[in-house]
Amino acid sequence: MSFRKAVSVIFMALLVSSSIASATDDKQKAAAATDEDGKYFDAEGTPTYKLEADGTVDWYTFSGYRRYHSDCHTCHGPDGMGSTYAPALVDSLKTMDYGTFLSIVAEGRKNVGGGKENVMPAFGENKNVYCYLDDIYVYLRARAVDGIPRGRPPKKADKPQGAKDQEASCMGS
Repeated sequence: MSFRKAVSVIFMALLVSSSIASATDDKQKAAAATDEDGKYFDAEGTPTYKLEADGTVDWYTFSGYRRYHSDCHTCHGPDGMGSTYAPALVDSLKTMDYGTFLSIVAEGRKNVGGGKENVMPAFGENKNVYCYLDDIYVYLRARAVDGIPRGRPPKKADKPQGAKDQEASCMGS
């Protein structure tokens, strides 16, 4: 391989790795910047978590914990840590954007390669998941950036009226 070609390959690898590194979520990027009736958003408008100094989590993070452990943990493991047949979502959400998360959960995904097949079923018609996608995302994001520890959050904020209204509308009650 020529020197010029080797330099080009190294340069491209650095570009790819720097773009991956800049896309990595962290506590600073996930910091709550705004709040709408107890639902928090980062500076870019993406749903995020809020942890108070006394360990109280916002309602949506707590709800996400509950919803994740009722429908997702059987494949993706407790607290998003992964299993032998589904990836650790605490790792995936470090580089996965909000839109991609919503799309994969709603539509499902199939990966085939290396002699193995992974299938994420579509949950777009399962109201117990679909109506709480933001909650699940917020919980997993908090876990991915080490914003909250493993296990059930010890304290939670009260359920805001906006959450009650959205739930009634989505669930059809």
